[in-house]
Amino acid sequence: MLGRDLLAVLAAAGAEATALTRAELDVTDAAAVKAAVAGHDLVVNCAAWTDVDGAESAEDAAAAVNGTGVRHLAAACADSGARLLQVSTDYVLPGDAAEPYAESAATGPVNAYGRTKLLGEQAVAELLPETGYTVRTAWLYGEHGGNFVATMLKLAAQRETLSVVDDQQGQPTWTDALARQLHALGLAALAGAAPAGVYHGTAAGRTTWFGLAREVFRLAGLDPERVRPTTTDAFPRPARRPAFSVLGHDRWAAAGLTQLPEWQQQLTQALGRPGFAALAAAARAAAPGVADHG
Repeated sequence: MLGRDLLAVLAAAGAEATALTRAELDVTDAAAVKAAVAGHDLVVNCAAWTDVDGAESAEDAAAAVNGTGVRHLAAACADSGARLLQVSTDYVLPGDAAEPYAESAATGPVNAYGRTKLLGEQAVAELLPETGYTVRTAWLYGEHGGNFVATMLKLAAQRETLSVVDDQQGQPTWTDALARQLHALGLAALAGAAPAGVYHGTAAGRTTWFGLAREVFRLAGLDPERVRPTTTDAFPRPARRPAFSVLGHDRWAAAGLTQLPEWQQQLTQALGRPGFAALAAAARAAAPGVADHG
């Protein structure tokens, strides 16, 4: 999702970019990574093991991508002088706070995925103290890939009601908006205007998965009362999820950049895109008694 949106943003900006798929570059291969990085001013790492539940039983494999792979990228950037933007996650934090986590907050992942992503953060901080940027994000959705927003629209066409978790708080973030923020940060980094370190690339505001689902229904012209609240315990999964994934955004000011917009604003824009609009139209068509608002 993020990689494709980032390429679209870069193309619109007229930037030259080399985009490598997993088949074209294995980030766990140090020599291949070094060769790929050579000649580039800025590297954005959108490669990751993102199967959160799968990481519980395959932590070494996840760590090879999320930890060792990032270390290879950071080492290659250190050798070539390139700057690195590493995309990380809220899951490096313990998720037990009551107020938004500052960028300097102590880490403490509660699952294997978070532990492996923290290895990547540590590699960037160690090898690129002046030219490494870690951008933590969370609750991503976009047109290009499986995600919660798309799933809600698909289920809306199949089920009369949905039960959605209401005891996890976070910041739904559109990949297009994050891609634009990464581009802006990259330009600021190349200009020497952005201090290295951790940034939080999530939407402003906060909600729960239940709140997000209801807003998806409302914006799609569907009855939000069809979404019912439930608890995390009702959906047991291999990996523990943080209950609180709300991040603070103070460091953007140091880079001369504004934080991402409110999550509702992002969602409204996203649902206007063709992929989401088509899913919403199908959901309205399948819902008896629901008018199609187009």
